[in-house]
Amino acid sequence: MGVLILSSTKCNDPSHFLNGLVHFVLDERDAQKSAVEVGWRKPLPDRVADGYAIENLRFIGHTQEGHLEFSCPHNRSRFREGDILLLDRGNPFDPSNIQANLEVDDGDHLAVSIAQGAGVNLEPVYREPDGWIADQGYLDLSSFIVDALREVGSTTVGTQRILPLLMGVRRPCINTAICDEGLDIAQSLGLNADQQEGFAQSYATDLAWLVQGPPGTGKTRVLAHLAAQLASDGERVLVTAFTHRAINNALNKLTEVSPTTDLAKIGALRRADDLINVSAYGEFSGCPLESSDQGYVIGVTPFAPRTGRLEGVSFDTVIFDEASQITLPLAIMGMLPGKRFIFFGDHRQLPPVLVGRHRDGSLSGSIFEILAGHGFDTMLTQTYRLNDVLTEWPSRSFYDSRLGPISKKVAERRICYPTPPARFTDILDSALPKVFVDLEHWRVTTRHRAEAQVVADLIVTLRECGIAPDQIGVVTPYRAQGREIRSIVRTLLPKQEARGIIVDTVERMQGQERDIVIVSLTTSNTAFAKQVAEFFFQPQRINVAVTRPSCKLIIVGSRHVLDTQPDEPEQQQAVDLLRDLVNSCTYFTLATDGAGRIYGETAPR
Repeated sequence: MGVLILSSTKCNDPSHFLNGLVHFVLDERDAQKSAVEVGWRKPLPDRVADGYAIENLRFIGHTQEGHLEFSCPHNRSRFREGDILLLDRGNPFDPSNIQANLEVDDGDHLAVSIAQGAGVNLEPVYREPDGWIADQGYLDLSSFIVDALREVGSTTVGTQRILPLLMGVRRPCINTAICDEGLDIAQSLGLNADQQEGFAQSYATDLAWLVQGPPGTGKTRVLAHLAAQLASDGERVLVTAFTHRAINNALNKLTEVSPTTDLAKIGALRRADDLINVSAYGEFSGCPLESSDQGYVIGVTPFAPRTGRLEGVSFDTVIFDEASQITLPLAIMGMLPGKRFIFFGDHRQLPPVLVGRHRDGSLSGSIFEILAGHGFDTMLTQTYRLNDVLTEWPSRSFYDSRLGPISKKVAERRICYPTPPARFTDILDSALPKVFVDLEHWRVTTRHRAEAQVVADLIVTLRECGIAPDQIGVVTPYRAQGREIRSIVRTLLPKQEARGIIVDTVERMQGQERDIVIVSLTTSNTAFAKQVAEFFFQPQRINVAVTRPSCKLIIVGSRHVLDTQPDEPEQQQAVDLLRDLVNSCTYFTLATDGAGRIYGETAPR
């Protein structure tokens, strides 16, 4: 993947390039819509079995936040908080159905928010509270993206800055005097050598710069200091990302490192609940910074500048976080209000989530992947998170062995149990930072009760050892397995403790860290693994999953999945990569019965 995208379109005409992006957006829209509608056409029992519907919902009232609350006796869905749902009476194609956002999922209770737009009629819910169904929803935002692509070819910033950058016609230039000033500032902030370079080059560029941040290397800290300094210089700075979570995380870090910087989050207020000391507003017109003649920082999604929330507001610098998850069209939306563009990300972690098979594969990469490696990027190489054992495999596999712990103290970090473990003593041994626990099952696809039980028992044991809930994380490829684990944990721990332990997919765990992380591989059926090889064995997913812990990684699964033999050589290489990871771990076997009860001893090998 390279900057010279024009070579893939076989034309140096910007209009041809933009038309290719428009077709990409529309093809992806059609693929997403088709995938959802294929599911809708299945009988309800099949939709429920697939995890894309919840039946027998009963409306029971409103939460304190004003959300609709439903009880549900059986919930084995793949849905998670933040998903778009469709409330219906059995026919997902009925135009009178109610679109909702899933706000809270406690297993047998759901809370959803309803967009307060024209035509939303909640009377049927109040009149007939029983018998509702939550189906998978779909939100088409393609018109916003297409409008932005059409605008970029007719604006000065589009024709003179954005398109020349993306098509490889114009390269960034660094002002050496400003770069030297940036180095002095970065040094005074206590940044390490790589961080200083990334800060200074981003500070001094006239057009764009990339900062690659492998796991735990402090890219969000560099981003926060950069945004704060630019605002201090009088610049208007836009911070954006693919998810609200990433934006909020960046803003929280900014207010932590520079409490006096003027900043605000613009967008749906329900997506601001994890902000700390950051004010949130529905629209910029209601924000005190609207009339400010000083520098400030605004956090929004790339869509906000295309709506009434931020429409017509311009910025000096646009900073993208998690840019490795942002497609070219989405990046262009976020770039249009700015003059120069700084991208923080890591193309060795999760790429954009796409549904369609696109004719021009060069357009389906992230903005970060496309621009990386062409002389205007900095890689951070010192991790503050991973100890020496946890750093070795990702460094060797993804970062040319350049990634290492920042200090001897970090390298030698090990988990410390206030109370020694009474169970799983070998697996939880603090002298073994990376272990693989082989349950030896062999027919499992996306959910396995016994594996979920083992994971839950490990969690309970860690709590008995005195490890705080917010320092335990579980990563699994599948929402169904995550729900299985959460449901068991809720029966074993108090509700508040259970909610404090994150159990989620790789997508939700990127950017987070815990002292101890358990990875539940789940799959052992090789025929199924072959079908989903592109997803299950994706190297970036594996990298993210195993780089969340700072002290200890426990991988639970079955070695039988390593017998998978995909047809594609690239996928076979990915299987070999997972095998290499397993071989780098201290290996244990653990015999269980069908319910997950342990009847065999762990045996190191």
